[in-house]
Amino acid sequence: MQGKVDCVIGLCFGDEGKGKIVDYLSKNYDIVARFGGGDNAGHTIFKDEQKIVLHLIPSGILNSKIINIIGNGVVINPIAFKKEVEMLESLGVDVRSRLIISDKAHIITPIHIATDLDNEKVAKIGTTGKGIGPCYTDKISRNGLRVCDLLADDLIIKNLSDLDLPNISEFIEACEYLKMFNIQKTEILINEYLNQGKSILAEGAQAAGLDVEFGTYPYVTSSSTTTSGVCSGLGISPKKIGTIYGIIKAYTTRVGNGPFITELFDDVGECISKKGQEVGSTTGRKRRCGWLDLDQVKYASMICGVDEIIMTKSDVLSGFEKVKIYNNGQYSELQGWHSLSATHIPSEFLNFIEVIESSLHIPITTVSTGVGRDDIVKLEKQLQK
Repeated sequence: MQGKVDCVIGLCFGDEGKGKIVDYLSKNYDIVARFGGGDNAGHTIFKDEQKIVLHLIPSGILNSKIINIIGNGVVINPIAFKKEVEMLESLGVDVRSRLIISDKAHIITPIHIATDLDNEKVAKIGTTGKGIGPCYTDKISRNGLRVCDLLADDLIIKNLSDLDLPNISEFIEACEYLKMFNIQKTEILINEYLNQGKSILAEGAQAAGLDVEFGTYPYVTSSSTTTSGVCSGLGISPKKIGTIYGIIKAYTTRVGNGPFITELFDDVGECISKKGQEVGSTTGRKRRCGWLDLDQVKYASMICGVDEIIMTKSDVLSGFEKVKIYNNGQYSELQGWHSLSATHIPSEFLNFIEVIESSLHIPITTVSTGVGRDDIVKLEKQLQK
């Protein structure tokens, strides 16, 4: 029986909690595969009250039976990779035996990071300064350095070591470290797994609102963050895409510059920011907060072909007398709810869900009600009543 690749896609501007959802869903899969982005992503998971932030390693790594793949669409900073693996290993997580890296993934060099920082001084896009854009630029212009190049020719590393760049010795050491991992032609491996009937969950980075094609250009990331990026980023046919999970928050946030229609500049926005601890896990920047932008969610759901919606941070809106949704170019106001937990789903919150579903025509099947791994509730039964 042919396996399928299910997908987790953020539908707004990133930081929707995809890491937590991938961690939650991964128990139902054999493999978790990251298909795009680099260490500009920050996927936060709380395990036994321990906060773990992943930037490159797939979020299935905390489930001991899962194989994790870094696909060809990912760009890898070897220094960040080494630090992340060492962090996980210090927590007792077995990374080396369960992580496979694509030989076609591109390498972020110190040159890319320096270029990114210089570009940002002029363009002011609001990037993380991690070298992502310049690395993808070199990839598209056919000047990139890939993992397979590190394996094939030691002269490449030697030539890099001769450059007068910050952190170059640390970079060279990290490249050598990276070479010790399980590196394969993952596009072949993934299709072999599918032929064996294995189940695969594809993990995205950033979100559809930052997609280089369909996001708020030029205030976007440099990769394909939508479902189409799964195919190119892992080397699979569109025929092999299964269920597409769209991830949203109960409200909307954005880091960096770019348009944000529902952004709040008042005490309500500040309250959401504090309650939701809305600080970027990669840069430490404060996130801009606003009401849920359903127009953005509808557009992204259309582009991505979303089958189910999973809503995170539902608990953050608890305590507001009224909550708002932006839909069809205007706001609607709904009754708020006083409290929300995995064991208490108030009728006002269910009404909030039903209003969203009636506009999207896509079911919201699951909600997150807190930061913990167990603070997740399936909603089908409640909504059927």
